[in-house]
Amino acid sequence: MENKFNALSGFNIDLIKKAILREALDILEEDKLMCAAIGKNGAKLIKNGDIILTHCNAGILATAGQGTALSIIYEAKKQGKRFKVYADETRPLMQGSRLTMWELIQNRIDATLICDDMAASAIKNKGVTKIIVGADRIARNGDAANKIGTYGLAVLAKYHGIPFYIAAPSSTIDKDIKSGMDIPIEERNRDEIIYTGSKQTAPLNAKVYNPAFDVTPHNLISSIITEKGIYEIERFRRI
Repeated sequence: MENKFNALSGFNIDLIKKAILREALDILEEDKLMCAAIGKNGAKLIKNGDIILTHCNAGILATAGQGTALSIIYEAKKQGKRFKVYADETRPLMQGSRLTMWELIQNRIDATLICDDMAASAIKNKGVTKIIVGADRIARNGDAANKIGTYGLAVLAKYHGIPFYIAAPSSTIDKDIKSGMDIPIEERNRDEIIYTGSKQTAPLNAKVYNPAFDVTPHNLISSIITEKGIYEIERFRRI
């Protein structure tokens, strides 16, 4: 948007406004198409009887279209596939419980909400067959940054021998950074941990570590699903 504005420097203000609006609508449409393509590509990985675990929100509320990780779930449902979904609550901001569960219920997906620390138990005792999450940034080597808690799920997937998939548009791939070590991780306000909503649930003088994201190493990722296709990590690193 900034580039478009700068390119029109000196033009009539009404022309600039129209061009900026047109650019915004083009971006909106591009995102919708990318989400739909991610869904169609990823739905190929979903089988009847699958039990899918997801984390944070990577759906309609996070994108202009039907989402990334959740787009795959929505597309698989359209195709008539039968499966179940477990959604992590995603502490401390509860994107999974507030957003993902609302979406899944609205779209009539067979979904169950769990606390983050129940993931290992759900994988073992509820027969989770695959984990699908989104990503906020992907390094050149395939390391992927996503909402805090994602890395732990990848470790659990590796231990239990189930696939761990990242679903994201190709625009998420940052080829200027070599690995996840180069991705800066935001640390958020301590009050998000001290309080749950408006209720204080920890001592006010407690030391707090509150990273917003973590980085999943590429060797824990089975495939990266984009609008252009499904890439196993070795193939991804060659594109």
